[in-house]
Amino acid sequence: MNRVLLIDDDTELASLLTELLQYEGYQIDAVHDGQTGLQKGLEGQHELILLDVMLPQLNGFEVLKQLRQQSTVPVIMLTARGEPADRVLGLEHGADDYLPKPFTEAELVARMKAVLRRYQPAQDLGDGLLSAGVSVNIAKQTAHWQHQDLSMTSAELAILACLMENPGQPVDKETLSLRALGRRMMPFDRSIDMHVSHVRKKLAEYLDEVPIKTLRGRGYSWSAEVVRSS
Repeated sequence: MNRVLLIDDDTELASLLTELLQYEGYQIDAVHDGQTGLQKGLEGQHELILLDVMLPQLNGFEVLKQLRQQSTVPVIMLTARGEPADRVLGLEHGADDYLPKPFTEAELVARMKAVLRRYQPAQDLGDGLLSAGVSVNIAKQTAHWQHQDLSMTSAELAILACLMENPGQPVDKETLSLRALGRRMMPFDRSIDMHVSHVRKKLAEYLDEVPIKTLRGRGYSWSAEVVRSS
């Protein structure tokens, strides 16, 4: 049973979501302010966090920003419909995905399952990938430069792995979205661009030249040679 932390100050909604998600087989811990949510999130006892933007004490963006300094636990931001800036800001701070309010139970559960699948990949994806000093193990959900942990979120690691699995070949954004977010691209969707930007920044801390190339109108590609290992 996956343990999920729900951080939302709407107590009625939190109570409803807790009941619905428990019925779906999740164990839910609900808190209603940002400071308590951050403390709970840093305890490392949850496989997924559902994080509202508008929270007392600390807002959702500040919670996520501080959380990402110590943890790569998957986070789905819950944002108000009609506020695309919130979604972009959430992605900039390291959210794995976002879900606009109001949403249906089915849509929420689908997003949760997609994120959790990335963190619990099938064992047949266990091959390691090595390129330019960067090593990725899909089964273990790890990415390193030499022996340094790159601290990538599940979405970032999925994108990096997808690009490295297809060296020298263009990978379109739709493919990356399905692989990293478990959903098709939406109109004006910048999620993949934001996640790729995060991957580049983390690699740029160690590499003089990051081998992720932007192919206008075609997506992205990994330009370095890749070696597979068992």
